[in-house]
Amino acid sequence: MKTNYQEAADYVLSKINGSPETAIILGSGLGALADKIANATVIPYCEIPHFVSSTAAGHKGNLICGNLGGKQVLVMQGRFHYYEGYTMQQVTFPIRAMKLIGVKNLFVSNAAGGINNAFKVGDLMIIRDHINMLPNPLLGKNDETFGTRFPDMTRAYDREFIEYMERIAALQGIPLKKGVYVGLTGPSYETPAEYAFYGKAGGDAIGMSTVPEVIVARHAGLRVFGMSVITNEGYHFADDFVNNGDDVVKAANQAADKMTMLFTGLIAEIG
Repeated sequence: MKTNYQEAADYVLSKINGSPETAIILGSGLGALADKIANATVIPYCEIPHFVSSTAAGHKGNLICGNLGGKQVLVMQGRFHYYEGYTMQQVTFPIRAMKLIGVKNLFVSNAAGGINNAFKVGDLMIIRDHINMLPNPLLGKNDETFGTRFPDMTRAYDREFIEYMERIAALQGIPLKKGVYVGLTGPSYETPAEYAFYGKAGGDAIGMSTVPEVIVARHAGLRVFGMSVITNEGYHFADDFVNNGDDVVKAANQAADKMTMLFTGLIAEIG
């Protein structure tokens, strides 16, 4: 597998100039952030050795390198999910390739259902911690060239990055929530009882991604910042309420401009 990661990294490096230190993974409906990248080089996933295809709605399937916030960045316009039938090694493959490219910071974003009854559709939530209900991507033989057998997860989400983001949002007048993200397998949306259960377990928002990427990133020593767009209110079940994937993408699209401003500010802040 180390050879596969290196082949992917070498291919990307052959297509770009420089070595970006910050990477961003864009979740459902958030691909519009990529349109703000200047001097962009677009590499379809299908061209990168050992990358799989992104099949989920709102995930275009491109790796983009260019400038954002005055810095060179690497952006995944769409991610891979366990529910697509991929192994956890395939889902998280890009993270280790990024490590070999020279990435030091990873920003992850997603569309999530709000469990916390103070959350509304369109809110942005800083992920301060997570609850993992997906298979752990580090199961199996450990690759010591990336990280230790038992990586610490007490500070999975970088506290300094969170402080920076809270300050940036305050200056821009953008209100933020902060909470715990629950990662489940999907692809079925959660039942009302499941929303209630994970809320009682300490969750504030729920989704089908992100956590495996964060675990592998922390294993590899990357600093991580995470943000969720609340795209439905999982605590509110009126008689006519249904979860709808198109509505999720629509709500995420509407938040893309705010997230772009915030991520751009954070990139500029960390240097």
